[in-house]
Amino acid sequence: MTMTKQLSWRVERFDELSLDRLYAVLAARVAVFVVEQDCPYQDLDGLDDCGLHIGAWSGGSVLAYARVLPPGQRFAEPSIGRVLTVETVRGTGLGRELMRHSIAAAERCFPGRALRISAQQYLERFYTELGFETVSEPYPEDGIPHVEMFRPVNSEK
Repeated sequence: MTMTKQLSWRVERFDELSLDRLYAVLAARVAVFVVEQDCPYQDLDGLDDCGLHIGAWSGGSVLAYARVLPPGQRFAEPSIGRVLTVETVRGTGLGRELMRHSIAAAERCFPGRALRISAQQYLERFYTELGFETVSEPYPEDGIPHVEMFRPVNSEK
């Protein structure tokens, strides 16, 4: 992907995020999850301060973002959530690259730990290709069908 050379990847704890980057992340999350998906829900869930924030940045704009939570916060295992790419870069492979960065960050911070996610059901194949296995029946989360997925330790994908 030629776009990669123009990107700056960041993995930051909450207290490392500048106010400008935090604002850009929160604005992107609201734009994607609340406005685009027409899903009014409480995005600010009190977990940002304990998470790692992974982002692909171009200048002051976040193009892709995910949050890694430590074990015991959302699930018993470390988890990846709030995964997004902004509309202008969808279909470029940036989402897959974001997940690879997020998985690597989780493995560095929580070595030897499996990962668990709550994935929108329509993205099940995408996450399966990254080594996640579906471990639940579909369930509604904020009005959108989701499935719980598990990625074993040292998955080769």
